[in-house]
Amino acid sequence: MNTMMGLINLEHEHHFFHELTYFRNGASIPFAGRYRMIDFTLSNMVTSNIEEVAIFTRNKYRSLMDHLGTGESWELDRRNGGLFILPPDWNDPSDISKGDLQFFHNNRDYFHRGKSSHVLVSGSQFIANTDYQDAFKFHLERNADITLISARVKELKSEHDPNFRIEEDKDGWVKDITNDKRNHQLFTGVYIIKKEVLMELVDQCIAHHQDHFFIHGIKERQSNLKIQNYQYNGYSAFVNSIESYYRHNMNLLTEENYQDLFYKPPFIRTKIGNQPPAKHRYEASVKKSILANGCVVDGDVEGSILFRGVTVKEGAMIKNSIIMQRCTIEEGVYLENVILDKDVHVTANQKLIGSQDKPYVIAKRQVM
Repeated sequence: MNTMMGLINLEHEHHFFHELTYFRNGASIPFAGRYRMIDFTLSNMVTSNIEEVAIFTRNKYRSLMDHLGTGESWELDRRNGGLFILPPDWNDPSDISKGDLQFFHNNRDYFHRGKSSHVLVSGSQFIANTDYQDAFKFHLERNADITLISARVKELKSEHDPNFRIEEDKDGWVKDITNDKRNHQLFTGVYIIKKEVLMELVDQCIAHHQDHFFIHGIKERQSNLKIQNYQYNGYSAFVNSIESYYRHNMNLLTEENYQDLFYKPPFIRTKIGNQPPAKHRYEASVKKSILANGCVVDGDVEGSILFRGVTVKEGAMIKNSIIMQRCTIEEGVYLENVILDKDVHVTANQKLIGSQDKPYVIAKRQVM
């Protein structure tokens, strides 16, 4: 029976998150009030009936491990299969692999022991709520070696620059994978590949001292592979910079976008918190905002996203901002177009103002 196993490859993700990745990798960045970036990829895999998921991660993965735990929140705490966080391992003295090929080489047993015939590979920067089963059926019907998941965007922005573009024929077979910035057909970083093809390509890449599986194994060998394109048409976002992170969070304050991403089954899963509901005191004013559990608001909040456990004191004003877990905003503070990472304390009467194009970002655990 044809089934898929999952691989979340974080090795070559392009990201420019600056202060937000001082102490974590991009997949661990909080998003939309109570989630992390990786929650969307992981939830989509579980929704697609994938029962074993590996994560390739090299740097700053303590926060990621703390968030994922045993995988219980995604029903991946299994006796057989489940969740595997796989840092690179250099114990093999004969290993000549580089880049993400090191992960494939040193974790071959993950693929060999898995009973699935295909692998769904993804990064963490494509935000969507979807079930890849239809894409898998399409992949099997076409008998493709690889099926790339694409999304067509109406307006090209700077966050789309790192994405490869897909050119296909009338039957959906991929003719070329390019960097043509005029092409609106974007590769999402998600693809389905036959496991035996994946392992063959890994060996070829390592033999040629190459370091990027997708570029050297697939893109440069596309003429020898049967590659299909499958277009995803639901709500989606590409998040790989501070600017795109801020904009796509703010977009979720539009009810239609929020419902498209979170209110339509299958639902996005995340680590469960035990905080009480958000509390708006008598003097509080909250407009067009998202407030997570545990927030206590005595001031004014407008067009903003507050994560779990944020405290806003009386007389404070938060406008068009993202305030992460356990931040404290004292009396008389004014924040506009600001991103505060976790555990930031803004003392009384401070004024911090950024712009929508360049939000003002404060790294975690700072006292301002």
